[in-house]
Amino acid sequence: MDLSRQPVVDAATPPASAVPVAHRWNAVVWVLCGLLPPAIAVSDATGGTKYTTYGLLAVLTFSYAAVAMFPSNPALRPSAYLAILTVALGAVAYVMGGGAALFIVSLPHFWIYASGPAAALSFSGGAAVLTALASAAGRDPEPRVLTGDTAFIALGYVVGAGVGLLVHRISEQGEARAQLLTEQLADTQAELAEAHRRQGAADERERLAREIHDTLAQGFASIIVLAEAARSGLDAEPTRATQQLTSIEQTARENLAEARALVGATPPPGGAVQGSVSATLRRILDRFAEDTGIAVDADLADVDCDQQTRIALLRCTQESLANVRKHARASTVVAVLTPGPYGVDLEITDDGRGFDVAAARGFGLDGMRKRLAELGGELTVTSSLGDGTRILASLPTTAPGHEELV
Repeated sequence: MDLSRQPVVDAATPPASAVPVAHRWNAVVWVLCGLLPPAIAVSDATGGTKYTTYGLLAVLTFSYAAVAMFPSNPALRPSAYLAILTVALGAVAYVMGGGAALFIVSLPHFWIYASGPAAALSFSGGAAVLTALASAAGRDPEPRVLTGDTAFIALGYVVGAGVGLLVHRISEQGEARAQLLTEQLADTQAELAEAHRRQGAADERERLAREIHDTLAQGFASIIVLAEAARSGLDAEPTRATQQLTSIEQTARENLAEARALVGATPPPGGAVQGSVSATLRRILDRFAEDTGIAVDADLADVDCDQQTRIALLRCTQESLANVRKHARASTVVAVLTPGPYGVDLEITDDGRGFDVAAARGFGLDGMRKRLAELGGELTVTSSLGDGTRILASLPTTAPGHEELV
C-alpha cells in the first residue's frame, strides 16, 4: 500500500473505522516506542523540563488523533499536522537534549500523511535537520553538530527515505495493475452485455420465426393448396370450389390478423386459446377435413391445462396437419388427446407414405421440439417409408390458478 497516497484530504475518505490495519499498528508502535519513553524519561526531571515535555507530547498526541480520526474534515489538513510534528520533534529534542529515537519512530507519519514522495522527503528532511540541530543545542551550550544523535537521525532519514520510495514504487505498480484489471473487467462486462444482447436478439428472431412458421406460413400454404384445388374444380365441382374459396377467404383474414398482431403489441389471435382445448382442436381437425377431404378420427378428452400448454397443443396440431397436407398423401388422420396424472399426451397419426425420421431436417419438427422443451415436454416422431407417421407430444400440466402469462 502506498503510504504517501492515502486519500486523507478527499471528502470521500472513509471514516476512522476504515483506517488500514497497518496504520493502526503504526499508531500503537508510535505511542509505545515514540511518546512513552520520553514521558518516562522526564518523570524525575525538574518541573520546567518535565512539564514542557509533557505539553509537547500532548500536542503531538492530540494533533495525530485529530488528523487520524477525522481524515475527511477539511479543517484538519495533514500538511498542518506534519508541520506541527516537525516543530514538535525539534522542540522535544531541544528540551530533552536528544530526539533521535522519537524522530525515527515518527518517520512513517511523513509518508502516510504527505501528499506525495516529494512532500514526504521535504517534511522528513526538515524534521531531521531541526531535530539534529535542536539536540545539539539542547545538550551543550556550545553545540557540536557531529554527535551520535546526529548520526542516528541522518541514518534514520536515509533508511526511511529509501523504504518510503520503495513502498511508493511498489504501490504505484500495484495501482497500475489494479487499474488494468479494472479496465479489463469493464471490457469483459461490456462484452458479456453485448453477448447477452445478441443472444436475446437471436432468441427473439427464433421466436418470431417459429411463430411465423406456425401461423402465417401454414396459412399461406393452406391458401395455395386450396386455391389450386378450387381452380381445378371450378367447372366440375362448383359447390366444392365455393367452399374452398370461402376457406381461402377465412384463412387470409386469419393470416392478416396474425400479421397485425406480430408487428403490434397485442398477442396473436391464436396466442390465447379460449374455452376447452379439446373443442379448439376439434374445430381445427374439422376444418382440415373439410379443406382436404381427408378423413379425420378424433378422440379428444376434456383436458384442464394452463394457457401455454394449450397453445403448445394447438401449434403441434397445426404443424402436424400441415405436414400431412403437404407431404403425407394420407387418406386418414387419427388424433387422440389423453390426460394423465402429471401431464397430457397428444398423438396424431396418419396412414400416409411416411419418411425417414433420421434424415428429416424440417424447421417445423425442430420448432415443435423446442416449443415443448421450453415447457418441460418432449416430442416423439415415429415414421418409416410406406408406414405412415406418428407424432406424440407429451407435456406436463400446471394446476389451474397457476397459469403463466403468455
